[in-house]
Amino acid sequence: MNGQQVLPEGSNRVLGRDAQRTNIAVGYAVAQMIKTTLGPRGMDKMMVSELGDITITNDGATILKEMNIEHPAGKMMVEIAKTQDSEVGDGTTTSVVIAGELLRRAADLLDSDIHASTIINGYKLATARAMLELQAIGEPIKITDTENLEKIASVAMGSKTVGVGTGKDVLAKLVVSAVKQVAEQRDGKTIIDKDYIKLEKKKGGDVLQTQLISGVLVDKEVVHLGMPKKVSNAKIALLDVALEIEKTEVDARINISSPEQMTAFLDQEEKMLKGMVDKVVKSGATVLFCQKGIDDVAQHYLSKAGVLTCRRVKKSDMEKLSRATGGRMVTTLDDLDAKDLGHAGSVEERKISGEQMTFVEQCKDPKAVTILVRGSTDHIVDEAERAVVDAIGATTSAVEEGKFVTGGGSVVMELATRLRKYAVEVGGREQLAIQAYADALEVIPKTLTESTGLDAIDTLVDLRHKHEQKDGKYYGVDIYGLKVGDMKAINIIEPLKVKKQALQSASEVTEMI
Repeated sequence: MNGQQVLPEGSNRVLGRDAQRTNIAVGYAVAQMIKTTLGPRGMDKMMVSELGDITITNDGATILKEMNIEHPAGKMMVEIAKTQDSEVGDGTTTSVVIAGELLRRAADLLDSDIHASTIINGYKLATARAMLELQAIGEPIKITDTENLEKIASVAMGSKTVGVGTGKDVLAKLVVSAVKQVAEQRDGKTIIDKDYIKLEKKKGGDVLQTQLISGVLVDKEVVHLGMPKKVSNAKIALLDVALEIEKTEVDARINISSPEQMTAFLDQEEKMLKGMVDKVVKSGATVLFCQKGIDDVAQHYLSKAGVLTCRRVKKSDMEKLSRATGGRMVTTLDDLDAKDLGHAGSVEERKISGEQMTFVEQCKDPKAVTILVRGSTDHIVDEAERAVVDAIGATTSAVEEGKFVTGGGSVVMELATRLRKYAVEVGGREQLAIQAYADALEVIPKTLTESTGLDAIDTLVDLRHKHEQKDGKYYGVDIYGLKVGDMKAINIIEPLKVKKQALQSASEVTEMI
């Protein structure tokens, strides 16, 4: 039977070595595209979409998402960047670059007639060993270790444009304060929910004007002109109920035959709305955040009572307000009580780059905070936001895993050295794959060196020599000093989890391809 009849028209089938070679070539090409963005001296990329939207960034995950890759093997590379981004928030470029290099080394082994399953076994052994060695190399870190956490946040932002100069130190301090504020202790573990750090971005001003608000910034204005624009020592009611007369769904008719009846009807409606507002005022609330709508009449009564009010607040913001102020969400007005109210030192409406926003600040011990990111243009604000997201991810990962390693390519260089020794112990054909894995890891220091303009071969030889010594495990590429240096001495440290996830993702995608 002819094979053509099995597949639909227009489909093509690639078999055996050709398919393998194509997939490897595509995976490697994707890695080559974002390789130049690695590290503090990495280049930014400008992507223009079909609609003409411009994105300027060197965030690996963002570039890959915007690139619109068609080939299935290429899509798998994009997946690992997305996983890395959602799991740890940093190290996206690293994972893709290592995967690309593992694929290239695998292609050489395939050309030397080593079977694919042998290579996969070797890579699996190497990854398992690398995980063990990472744990041995890593050093402990706790949430109280502010100094080291700030260094980690600073390094995570180092590769972004906004992370150059003093900017990253200012942002690193904000990020670490935010992470420490929302952290909670459960069963002896530190749990950090990154969702409780709200990022609000507004263009205008300078990146250095980015601020941490110990409370929540709500992107809504005060509903009525007559209401106060600022309330100190605020008592805050959080309502998930509309201050409106619900029009019933049933087709009900109201027959009104005289003006008096009309007036009575309207009076009754007004009375009901006033009753609703009275319940809010009686609870002692001076500020009201409502998730649903508020009738104009109700707004009038609220403004007469001097209650600062925002309506149609997003559900996610209501949750954050509840965690920040200690208030409880109330779904029926009859239940509203003084003990349901939250507290904040100040609630104020301010104008930021032409838009009114409400700041809920000076909360006692807020378990939700806001970082207001500023920058002179949209592109800079977006990139600053990406930098902050990376820093939050890195800081959180460091605390949750409880260990850090040195950066600058030092940790992968140390792993490569240890894996080469391990390869000899394993023996057989697998050892060739383990050696290839070790060689592939060296792509990180090699790429960092290339982006600084140093000679890659000299640097790698020097690094290998240093890592063979007893006390050389901290040596990596000192990008600012343009030399091989001790990374621990110059404070280049990263969370262990970032490296762990990058290696796991990279080897898994390589094995699949």
